[in-house]
Amino acid sequence: MAKQERAQKTREGLLRSAATQFDRDGYNGASLARISEAAQISMGALTFHFSTKADLADAVEEAGRAMVLDAVERIGAQHPPSLGLAMELTLELTRLLQEQEVVRAAARLTRERPGRPEWSSAWLPELRRILNRLDKEGGLPATAPPDLLTALASCLVDGMDAALRRSGASPVARVDAVGELTRLWRLVLAGLRQDGDLAGLP
Repeated sequence: MAKQERAQKTREGLLRSAATQFDRDGYNGASLARISEAAQISMGALTFHFSTKADLADAVEEAGRAMVLDAVERIGAQHPPSLGLAMELTLELTRLLQEQEVVRAAARLTRERPGRPEWSSAWLPELRRILNRLDKEGGLPATAPPDLLTALASCLVDGMDAALRRSGASPVARVDAVGELTRLWRLVLAGLRQDGDLAGLP
């Protein structure tokens, strides 16, 4: 194996181990020693790639953010703006939180480290753009302005993140956050339909 390839494999192993530690124990609870031990990589190799815990946390945040941005771009390119598209975006974000440790770790790290960009900054602008355009096209009822729907969607995603964290690290015990959010959206849509037959509703 070439030296560069070995270095990349070591870095990826450290990021996976760090994501697990940060997701489970938070920034203050994680340690470089435990991350090194879990990754079965020497402390010297760890500090070669990441000189401090803050550097490693930055890298985990960036990896999680990149995964979210990829999902946002992919979903945004699939269909014209609609409430169904906004709903699908929140479901995909929840799916990432449910299935990807690095995304859960990134979300937690941005809450626990002052001065870092908020996790929602990777997806909230796109959600707001979708709903604002939909509103301009007459796709939303007057009782559901885009700012209010954006706030609601943000609260729903944050709620699913909190529910996943409460249910623990075991995939077996973890709540079905995607299914739960789907049911919540159905309640929201049922209420909006009472305000009229709107093209933006899925």
